[in-house]
Amino acid sequence: MLTHIGTQEIKTERLTLRRFTIEDAKPMFDTWANDKRVTKFLTWLPHGTLEVTESIVSSWIKDYEKADNYNWAIELEGKIIGSISVTEIDENSERVEIGYCIGFDFWGKGIMSEAAKAVIDFLFEKVNVHRVTITHATKNPASGKVAKHCGLTLEGVRREFFKSTCGEFLDIAVYSILRHEWQEKSSL
Repeated sequence: MLTHIGTQEIKTERLTLRRFTIEDAKPMFDTWANDKRVTKFLTWLPHGTLEVTESIVSSWIKDYEKADNYNWAIELEGKIIGSISVTEIDENSERVEIGYCIGFDFWGKGIMSEAAKAVIDFLFEKVNVHRVTITHATKNPASGKVAKHCGLTLEGVRREFFKSTCGEFLDIAVYSILRHEWQEKSSL
């Protein structure tokens, strides 16, 4: 059974993962939400205005009232640079899927792997999940590297499973890690 405790602050070597505040809307808009390079393979278009970002952040803040809401701002050296969240929860099967995005200037620096590993540890340790999944467009292999760095195993590819905001049907890779696999990796 899942033990929901909501979004809690997580600290890593370089990062603070924390709840969003309304003050995060402007740096979110500037750093990643309005960048076509970042949103290319996501489910949403770049935000056209700061007001769009403010509205979304406001709804996220309200959602923190729910114990099964997990949505973190990724902060590096006092600056918000990305987000990571649980995008899907299956209570019966005790499984979750996580999704993430980060500003283009921070790609390839191991930051997202560090954040994802911390969130995965949190979900196994505190929420008592049995399985964590990460999916990504195969045309975005950097996202798959994050999954691999976090110890997830490629299960397969869903062919033309997702229609991008550009109208292209994309193949989606599916990675997962099970509780016993995470425990084995954590004990090394």
